[in-house]
Amino acid sequence: MPLSRTYTPATHHSRLGDEFYDVVKAADFPAHILRYRNDDVSPRIGLDTLDDAEWVRHFGYFDPLPGSLPRPLALRYHGHQFHAYNPDLGDGRGFLFAQLMDGVDGRLLDIGTKGSGTTPWSRGGDGRLTLKGGVREILASERLDALGVRTSRTLSVVETGENLHRGDEPSPTRSCVLARLSHSHIRIGTFQRLVAHDDRASIEHLVAYVIETYYPHLSDAADPAAALYDAATTRIAEMTAQWMAAGFVHGVLNTDNVNITGESFDYGPWRFLPHFDPDFTAAYFDHSGLYAYGRQPQAMMWNVARLGECLLPLSRIETIQSIFNDFQARYERFLDITVLNRLGLKEISRKSSTDLRESLFSFMDESQIGFEFPFFDWYGGPLSQKRATSGLHKDFYAQDSFRPLFDRIMLHEPVPGIDLSHPYFVGEAPAMMPVETVEAIWQPIATADDWSRLHTELARIASMKAALDTTPR
Repeated sequence: MPLSRTYTPATHHSRLGDEFYDVVKAADFPAHILRYRNDDVSPRIGLDTLDDAEWVRHFGYFDPLPGSLPRPLALRYHGHQFHAYNPDLGDGRGFLFAQLMDGVDGRLLDIGTKGSGTTPWSRGGDGRLTLKGGVREILASERLDALGVRTSRTLSVVETGENLHRGDEPSPTRSCVLARLSHSHIRIGTFQRLVAHDDRASIEHLVAYVIETYYPHLSDAADPAAALYDAATTRIAEMTAQWMAAGFVHGVLNTDNVNITGESFDYGPWRFLPHFDPDFTAAYFDHSGLYAYGRQPQAMMWNVARLGECLLPLSRIETIQSIFNDFQARYERFLDITVLNRLGLKEISRKSSTDLRESLFSFMDESQIGFEFPFFDWYGGPLSQKRATSGLHKDFYAQDSFRPLFDRIMLHEPVPGIDLSHPYFVGEAPAMMPVETVEAIWQPIATADDWSRLHTELARIASMKAALDTTPR
């Protein structure tokens, strides 16, 4: 079947050079059962006309997409993992499979994999992904996208017929290979590796490539390294604010998990908060709470500092320091904006936005109401007063602790186009994703190969996305 007219292949990363990647091949899997294809994003890249057999050829067997990368590339990088530097990283169970141009906004998109087999950077691992891990990545990326978080999207999941043994899942467990769509495969750790090798020429080359490919508006900057750092810092601050307003805990905020375009990706031990809890951790191995919900801004600020260190050979330390020092202010500004967006409210002033955000989190902390409920119940502010005060959580909103937040909400006008008659808002409760929901979705898949709960949940997430579509992002 021919690809659609929006299909525009690219090979940008081949211009990086052999120093940046290893040419690899996918594993030979014993089975190829298509479990998920993302029909929401496939039209943007011209793959919607593929039938299922063709889809599996490309995303199960990894036959190259026409005109894109002829062979998969495992990118090389280093990184700090829980603040410990590791020079033995790199794409260990994934690779860059293809690059395509977005048919909607014209930006470059990478198709990367997870669970596609071993590479030179597998460090003794089997290079595989559990099917449960694939299902969890679908749920995380689709829900974050619906909430307006800048995130990778899960493009495909193909079950591969192997039995895997893992310490954090009942084993043996089923296997899959996943393809994700994102705007960059280059991480902070990509820069760190070049610094560790004292390779200034490659750092300069990488800065020039990243600006040309992802930040072309910076092409005339007098100080390219500082301009890139400024832009990346801004986008990372914004992404962090989006996580916090979504009640999302990534779990593993190492420098190899932060890309240069400030886009959330790689969903392993993630969690959504059941209620406001700064100490909530997602990863069972995060014993110190380094990446707890409330410490995510500090963790990302630490990562931004590591990127700044990489760019010091190309810029002035005073310039890099000044940009770094502004991270917290940028993050807080984005957090104010994102909270307003999540509530469907217009901004009055910067001070009123900060007051609203602080009152909201204070009320959520004191009352321990479910994290998602205030955003759902009070979407549109004054438009939802009757709905919220007579609904499932009316007792929370009758408490004295809610009054300061109520007063601030009522000062704001709703954004245009809000439709509270949408089926999503007619129900009493929002779409939520506590770990119990994830387990309830997985169990029938594991025991009876019943995927109906996953499809039902994805439909709820799609309804939420449609209902919130008027929110400026």
